[in-house]
Amino acid sequence: MSTTLEHAVAEAGLTGRGGAAFPTAQKLAAARENNAALIVNACDGELDAAKDWFVVSRHLAELIEGARAVSPTVSFAARRGSATLDQLSDAGLPVLEIPDRYVASEESALVAFAHGNDARPVTRSRPLVFGGRDANGRRLRPTLVLNAETVWRIAQILHNGPQWFRSFGTPAEPGPRLVTVAGAVRHPGIVETEAGTPLSHLLRIADAAPYCAVNVGGLSGGYLSAPEISRLPWETAALTAYGCTTGSGVLRVLGRDVCPLEQVTRTLERAASESAGQCGPCMFGVPAIASDFASVAGGDRRSLARLQRRLALLPGRGACRFPDGVAQHLAGALRVFGAELDAHLSGCCSAELDRHAEPEYDTDDDGHAYAS
Repeated sequence: MSTTLEHAVAEAGLTGRGGAAFPTAQKLAAARENNAALIVNACDGELDAAKDWFVVSRHLAELIEGARAVSPTVSFAARRGSATLDQLSDAGLPVLEIPDRYVASEESALVAFAHGNDARPVTRSRPLVFGGRDANGRRLRPTLVLNAETVWRIAQILHNGPQWFRSFGTPAEPGPRLVTVAGAVRHPGIVETEAGTPLSHLLRIADAAPYCAVNVGGLSGGYLSAPEISRLPWETAALTAYGCTTGSGVLRVLGRDVCPLEQVTRTLERAASESAGQCGPCMFGVPAIASDFASVAGGDRRSLARLQRRLALLPGRGACRFPDGVAQHLAGALRVFGAELDAHLSGCCSAELDRHAEPEYDTDDDGHAYAS
């Protein structure tokens, strides 16, 4: 990898598209200095995510070109049993078959797996692009992990130049980007967009049904109410105040005819089953808050104080950021669905009432209806 590539990527302002949004040029510089191998993460690790499949199925040649520009030693990671894995294997590429578990696609879990260990996050004091040690003290070669969309964008910058890249998005978040839209929409799938685009526009493209809220960022993200969606753009600066970011680029639309607390309960139960089994917050904390929330949603008022207490203790204590993401998800749900939670504690469900009532709708700036 040349310093010319690093300069072009830095000038373009590319940040990681996998969730953390770290400046890609800084990662590339560290990879060059340490002669790091590259793992292209095409696991679509977040709930509902499909961006990696889109890149592999539609832009594989550019993805390979971008990867080889970064490092001469490249492997691709995809989930076992996925169409993405089949496509990469059919192309004759070196592929890591990752277990179909949420935490298995975390950056350090991929590095550990590439070195013959279980696909579980590794405790580390610095990024693994500088190398490290596994749980048994064995050396881990310096390895850079980049999301598939990030690597594809590198190839685009090489072909089209930094100024082309910056012609999309905002000065703070330049470049085109992909968003997965799922849930109560007539056309679920990938939307090609850019930072600054109204969220309501993204839902209109997917032809969303009347909705009460949207989960932004999957299991590691938060929630926005329908009125908030109608006025916010797709950009981190606007979303941060509501406990959300552009993150992994996933939007799940919650229709008005579905109880949002049931959705949150299912998501937390999924989180509880995805523990890496390595530390207390993951093994015990996440299942505990999932159980507490299910009890509160079922009308058990006594569980509410316990839920709030445990939620405050969860962030910042895990070996990886998985418990932090779950805590953020639940905090967002409590913020947006507080009235619904009060209704459940009083023995009723507004979603059930809405199924039998004539709905009233407002419209956003694009003329799209949402539940008022």
